[in-house]
Amino acid sequence: MIAFEIAPEEQAELDKALYDALNPLASAIRSRQTGLPADRMWEASPVEVALSVLAAWKVMDAEVRRLTAHAAATAGSYGASYEQMGAVWGITRQGARKKWPDAVSRSAPATAGRSALALFGGTAELTQAPSGDWSWAGVGADGTHVAATDGKRYATAEEAAAHAGAFLKEHAVDRS
Repeated sequence: MIAFEIAPEEQAELDKALYDALNPLASAIRSRQTGLPADRMWEASPVEVALSVLAAWKVMDAEVRRLTAHAAATAGSYGASYEQMGAVWGITRQGARKKWPDAVSRSAPATAGRSALALFGGTAELTQAPSGDWSWAGVGADGTHVAATDGKRYATAEEAAAHAGAFLKEHAVDRS
């Protein structure tokens, strides 16, 4: 498994950034709990202040977990495997699958990896590769052909369709 370490200077910068983000949140939480203005947070007892800070860390922890799941889903949408994600996170493939169950899409039937698009008098066919990436080929209304977009791949069918649609619009026949 890969171990990611940061330099002491980077650790200090990260700590400062996290505390800078945490303090307004802790003040806001304390203010809601007491009804006092946020700028008076530090006038409370040390226990109350420490508990407000702890509550703010809990909120940040939940947000980091949400953003981590989003990053895993993004990596999966670009073709990363659970094995790769687990290696980055320092856990097994099975651990990554359990942690982010929807991050990697399961293989769909072969027919699900193809769809047709007809716009502006032209047609395009979207095709999904075994890796999960999408490509397209098309013929514009003016007869211009594009085959497999010169090896370009897209993470989603929607992204491939957008590029195919732009091609079809560009190669529409002007009927004015």
